[in-house]
Amino acid sequence: MKFETMVLRSLFVACMLVCGLILAGMVTAKPAPVQLANSSRVSTLLASAPSHCALPMAREIACPGSLG
Repeated sequence: MKFETMVLRSLFVACMLVCGLILAGMVTAKPAPVQLANSSRVSTLLASAPSHCALPMAREIACPGSLG
């Protein structure tokens, strides 16, 4: 029984150590700011988007901006 107790305690310590490291990594992380509005890739994507609805049968439901 002593061996099983030692294994369970060491497993508990290892799990707590891993969880603590993950928590510390999440707390101390400093992500870079994302600026999608000024990105030229987004404007290129929007410029290449189709201007007509691809679903002619469900135009009122799927493409509300393309009525008329």
